[in-house]
Amino acid sequence: MQLADFDYHLPDRLIAQHPPAVRGQSRLLHVDGPNLTDGCFDDFLGRVSAGDVLVFNDTRVVKARLFGEKASGGRVEALIERVTGPHEALAHVRASKSPKPGTTLIFAGRWHATMVERAGDLFRLRFEEGESVYDIMEASGSLPLPPYIDRSADGDDDSRYQTVYAREQGAVAAPTAGLHFTESMLQALEEKGVELAWVTLHVGAGTFMPVRVDDIADHVMHSERYEIPVATVECIARARRAGRRVMAIGTTSVRALESAARSGELVAGRGETDIFITPGYRFRVVDRLLTNFHLPKSTLLMLVSAFSGFETMREAYRHAVEHEYRFFSYGDAMLLEKREGTGR
Repeated sequence: MQLADFDYHLPDRLIAQHPPAVRGQSRLLHVDGPNLTDGCFDDFLGRVSAGDVLVFNDTRVVKARLFGEKASGGRVEALIERVTGPHEALAHVRASKSPKPGTTLIFAGRWHATMVERAGDLFRLRFEEGESVYDIMEASGSLPLPPYIDRSADGDDDSRYQTVYAREQGAVAAPTAGLHFTESMLQALEEKGVELAWVTLHVGAGTFMPVRVDDIADHVMHSERYEIPVATVECIARARRAGRRVMAIGTTSVRALESAARSGELVAGRGETDIFITPGYRFRVVDRLLTNFHLPKSTLLMLVSAFSGFETMREAYRHAVEHEYRFFSYGDAMLLEKREGTGR
């Protein structure tokens, strides 16, 4: 398929620049083949059944953006992509002139780091002994809002660009389908008999990188770390034996689950995934998907098109634009049913 197949027109006014005033007060579009049903996120509780398994990504967004200067002069900005040790990290670095190995960078006027080497598009940074990289980010970093949000992060974002169940620090972007859930909604799901299960996938900045090839088969996917607990594998296995459904909360949960099932069976453990899900993919684990609306020409739009069908997604997005849903990270949600013939 061609990249142009996944384009659509989106008025700028529909790109959500702020979260809803109250968490969970979003709209919900239920997509079941040709049937499109408008509603609100509170309706979600009525669209799941006792015994369903909902799989959440419990990654926590870190304050990964650091500002500073080179010791020799000149401003520099680093976006920590991955912490590789107590005092080392891989980062995207922006500066008027790319730092060379051995260059000293000073962040927030107090944290010294040496650029050790290039690692593809990233820079390997080694911070001075003392505070860990995570401690430095917490003390002096800022939340890395997505590039389509045209403002700087503020105090409200520190809580709202984070799921209420975030635990495992390491992401530079939120698993945004989870932003709709409140503690009361999670409690209501459990009281209804819905099973909640967990995976961890640390979302990287590569999730926002545009696809730069016309033929999507030529695209090279970015890599992200994930972990599937034994308890989650066992929970899903019980559901399968009982004929119950498995719903992924967000495309990041899909990527983790489907990556861990590439052998044909879901396997617990840690790994790296560069899985690229496009139309024609057969899903091994996920039966239903809750997700937000994704960017034109993005790999995530390709994933949902694989899940619910290419023409179904085209119509759903046309409907969402026409009915002025809010798009992207702080936007509204879709509940997607899987197209027949795309799994197991």
